[in-house]
Formats: sequence, C-alpha cells, structure tokens
Amino acid sequence: MLQRTYDWTMRQASRPHALWTLAVISFIESSIFPIPPDVLLIPMVLAARAQAWRIAAVCTVASVAGGFAGYGIGYFLFEGIGQAVLNFYGYLEKFETFKALYNEWGAWIVGMAGFTPFPYKVITIASGVTQLDPVVFGIASTVSRAARFFLVAALLWKFGPPIRAFIEKHLGKLTVAFFVLLFGGFALLKLL
Repeated sequence: MLQRTYDWTMRQASRPHALWTLAVISFIESSIFPIPPDVLLIPMVLAARAQAWRIAAVCTVASVAGGFAGYGIGYFLFEGIGQAVLNFYGYLEKFETFKALYNEWGAWIVGMAGFTPFPYKVITIASGVTQLDPVVFGIASTVSRAARFFLVAALLWKFGPPIRAFIEKHLGKLTVAFFVLLFGGFALLKLL
C-alpha cells in the first residue's frame, strides 16, 4: 500500500495542477494544517527537477502568505479560533509564559520555527496574539521558509536520482522516520 501511495504521489507531482495543490497545502499548513508541505515538495522536485526553483518559490510564497493568515488568526480571532488551535497542539496552558518572552525574541523564534520541523502554525498564531511587528514577522518568515524550501529543492536538484533511488529503496523506514519527526515536533510542544 505504501508503494502504491508513493507511486500515486509521484504521478500527481508531475501533473499541471500540482503547483496549485502545493500552494494550497503550503498556505494552510502555516496556519492550521498539521502535515508539512515537504510531503508534496519532495516528490514534485524529484518528478520535475528542472522546475525545482519554481516549486520552492511557490511553496515559499504560499507558506509565508499562510503564515500571515495564522498571524491574523492570532491577532483577530484568538478568542474563537486561535485558542482552539493552540489547545489542539497542547500549547494553550504554557502560552502565557511564552507570550512574555515572545516579543523580545520574536524574530529568532519565527526564524527557528520556519526552518525546522517545529509546528510553524503555532508560531504564526503566537505572533499575532503577541502583536509581533508584522514587518519583523514577514522578514523572519520569508528568510526561514525560503531557506528551508530552497535547501530541500537544491539538494534534490543536485542529488535527485540517487536520492530518489534511496527513497524508493527505503520507503518504509523513511515513512516511519517522517512520522516520528512529525509527532516528535508535537511532543516537543507538550514539553515546552
């Protein structure tokens, strides 16, 4: 089943609507959706290495725009939506302590979360709630998200065929590792 899912994803990655799908996933991941856009970014670049930079650019722009949507949730809708999202990720209780430090270290926090597997949507919403300067938020988001997505695209562009062969050979183990990292990011939230 895993191999069929991988094959289906690879076929979808080379279709004309794939960039739009990536843009939508990248946008909603930055504010509410738990699955990172790398799930589509990686097979799309492997399927169309010549388009690597375009794919990374679409992913970056949509992710930053989605980050501003998350900022808006925190700023305008924290009572209704923002608290529910933070509660879903287990972060609401510790939010008050975090809020005090946030404005002092906001740019670094946004940059770290934008580049790492840490759930970025928590940071976008927190940025709105704490009213982090939107310019600082935008710059930190753009730099960190671009660094992340363009680094992935560059590695896949440069080493695409061997990486694709490696992925296809170790698909099961890599899937387990992906979910361990994904759930590890959420577990880290619980500990912070």
